[in-house]
Amino acid sequence: MNHELTEQESMLLGKALEGVLGEGERRELEALLERRPELRKEFQSLKDVREATMAMNFKKPPEETWDRYWAGVYARLERGIAWLLISLGAALVIAFAAYHAVLAFIEDTSSPLLLKIAIAGLVLGGAILLVSVIREKLVLRKTDKYREVIR
Repeated sequence: MNHELTEQESMLLGKALEGVLGEGERRELEALLERRPELRKEFQSLKDVREATMAMNFKKPPEETWDRYWAGVYARLERGIAWLLISLGAALVIAFAAYHAVLAFIEDTSSPLLLKIAIAGLVLGGAILLVSVIREKLVLRKTDKYREVIR
């Protein structure tokens, strides 16, 4: 007896396990399982395994565990370093793209000088504002009396 499944039969069994069979597919599955009793046993065991795994719930650790974890130096340090590297990388990519965009705009001879000066002022003002906001947040972070408050 042939134990290999066709692609169609495999898809049919997969859909049946997921519970997304149409009426025609359901009849086709029943016919397939009637023709191949060994497949019916295997299919039933797969259904049982799927039901058992879907019913499983992982035990969640108590909130105190997370509080201790986040209070630890290592967790704060690794997250801080990760965010620093991500921020630095993003800033460098944005700065590189902005530099080349501004350079291309300045070299464009078809744009009027007044428009170039206005856009340069806009970009420079935005950069100064961004640095100011970042500096303010860093200063406030050091003196924030609610920093250690959890939830």
